Amino acid sequence: MTKIVLASQSPRRKQLLEWAEIPFEVFVKETDERFPPGIPPDEVAVYIARNKALAVQKLRKEGEIILAADTIVVLGEAIIGKPVHREEAVSILLALSGEKHQVITGVVIRRDEKEIAFADITEVEFHDLTVEQIEFYVDKYKPYDKAGAYAIQEWIGVVGIKSVNGDFYNVMGLPVSRVVRELAGFDR
Repeated sequence: MTKIVLASQSPRRKQLLEWAEIPFEVFVKETDERFPPGIPPDEVAVYIARNKALAVQKLRKEGEIILAADTIVVLGEAIIGKPVHREEAVSILLALSGEKHQVITGVVIRRDEKEIAFADITEVEFHDLTVEQIEFYVDKYKPYDKAGAYAIQEWIGVVGIKSVNGDFYNVMGLPVSRVVRELAGFDR
């Protein structure tokens, strides 16, 4: 497989690509993660991923395959981003406690003008969490770089997740099995 350029600093995305034995290098360009009002959540994730891919592509050589992704959490109609501080992380997890929510990862794969873009949606349900559990998690794991204020592979996921419907790895930040399939077709 051709080496790809991962337009992400996420340690979880790097780990997933390593597990899938996809050769890659990381190249990140800071991008604006704002999006137009009124677009559906799955399109928000793809919109932001596309902006990341295009920003990196402008700085790279022609012919390179760029992989960008963005993960958001949706509770009801609300898009939940990354918490800025402890109180916000606790508030987000209190809102998710006992509820089902969607984790949506938008993925964009580009080479020159060719593009594949998709959103993968996984439904996650938390058990009812106590304030003590939430505060313990936030204080110990500091989930400020994670959409929805949690990582499924950390303590809160192990003890707090009731069900997952969809790709588990999507919740970690990349629907890697679909990415592998899309890259195989893209690389031809």
